[in-house]
Amino acid sequence: MTDANTPPIQRALISVYDKTGLVEFGRALSKQGVQILSTGGSAKMLAEAGVPVTEVSEHTGFPEMLDGRVKTLHPKIHGGLLGLRDNEEHGRTMAAHHIAPIDMLVCNLYPFEATIASGASFEECIEQIDIGGPAMTRSASKNHRSVTVICDPADYDAVLAEMTANAGGTTPETRRKLAAKAFTRTAAYDTAISTWLTAQTGEADGFPARLSVTGELQQTLRYGENPHQEAALYRGAEKRPGVVTARQLQGKELSFNNINDTDAAYELVAEFDDPAVAIIKHANPCGVAVAAGTLEAYRRALSCDPVSAFGGIIALNRPLFADTAEEIAKLFAEVVIAPKVDEAALKVLSVKKNVRVLEAGGLPDPAAPGMTVRTVAGGYLLQGRDNGRVREADLKVVTKRAPTATEMADMLVAFRICKHVKSNAIVYVKDGLTVGIGAGQMSRVDSARIAVIKSDDQAKAAGESGRRTDGCVVASDAFFPFADGLMAAIEAGATAVIQPGGSMRDDEVIAAADAAGIAMVMTGMRHFRH
Repeated sequence: MTDANTPPIQRALISVYDKTGLVEFGRALSKQGVQILSTGGSAKMLAEAGVPVTEVSEHTGFPEMLDGRVKTLHPKIHGGLLGLRDNEEHGRTMAAHHIAPIDMLVCNLYPFEATIASGASFEECIEQIDIGGPAMTRSASKNHRSVTVICDPADYDAVLAEMTANAGGTTPETRRKLAAKAFTRTAAYDTAISTWLTAQTGEADGFPARLSVTGELQQTLRYGENPHQEAALYRGAEKRPGVVTARQLQGKELSFNNINDTDAAYELVAEFDDPAVAIIKHANPCGVAVAAGTLEAYRRALSCDPVSAFGGIIALNRPLFADTAEEIAKLFAEVVIAPKVDEAALKVLSVKKNVRVLEAGGLPDPAAPGMTVRTVAGGYLLQGRDNGRVREADLKVVTKRAPTATEMADMLVAFRICKHVKSNAIVYVKDGLTVGIGAGQMSRVDSARIAVIKSDDQAKAAGESGRRTDGCVVASDAFFPFADGLMAAIEAGATAVIQPGGSMRDDEVIAAADAAGIAMVMTGMRHFRH
């Protein structure tokens, strides 16, 4: 006996761009006695495989036209999808106009997202905007009480299994889930079109009147920042090398905190043209270094704060080879990420089975435009990515003494690192190596002092007699509101300072620098990171 909630599917309309599994699915439907309607390439593939199929133009009595732009936009299609089976008036209308019910829609859309990602011309992108597909998908999804809609070939097997178990029908729960998935797909599709087309207008502010954010579920995570929080990772449309797009070569599943910290580490290390290594803990660097080679850069980065580095994230901006991997294997690390991982290096790290090793395939461009989104109560904060990069030509020397070439090079390194440290941020650098980092304090003076305290502690632990910060440079992510923060850095042994400037008391701060005989440059660019 047929269950009224799972009526057998008698007629299906198939119109797909992605033809993965199409023939097998069509054969299975046909074996269950389902009449198949289809269009264009889908109909041709089914027919060539020996699956009985009726062309949509034959079903509607109306030919495809305008280069295929109009083929399914017809009352016999949308009436068949939208007609309510339990509404007598709908039934009489459908009968009067010879509209046959369509119980299943199998439809996936033109590859608009892939087309724009390929860098295709404006005209090519416009042609890949699907009209009939989303219209049918929405019609079928609205009437999911009676119609089963499939927008993803991955659902074919589950639907067939359910039809077999239910005398050729699907359950209301399945139809509702598939409808929700289909509406999610059309929403994402429309968002991609809207976002792309808005960008083509060349509006100066780049902010749409309505914000739509979409992503494809990459994985459900065990939990969020804390075990009582749920979490998941979604992949967006932006093609930016990093943790989301990286290939995991070994190790446990990435956690929420792993993903967040790895993103911070890889974005930081991409700032440098020379070989560089960054070690991150809780989204802040505990050691960063540039050097002639990756192995040296790693050793130097680790020396800054090996205690905090324990259980951290290690990011490289060069391929990972066995010599560096052997050094990394001596430390407990959560994640190692690099543009490429050599087979010999992977073999070395394989003894650390829980360490997640990621191969990103490339580096993100620090200067590339983009947007960041953050939730606030009742809304969202949208801003441009901090893609500002200060170069030597941008700097203004404001003290009597100009920095030496060595100091200038270190200041540029320090300021790039500052961009990736939580505010208030103070970074001490000497010879391309961080010798002290102060992060996330409410007072800039405290950040300056904490960085020195940690630096002194590490020097003592290493048996060093001198102070690591002697002769270093110091960078501040924002201006010094008073001279006290600068004085803390001078007391630590800093000989040159890089900071944005712009304080009401800049003259007081500059005078303090001149009195101490140190050099100071101003960038005119701030790098707050909250």
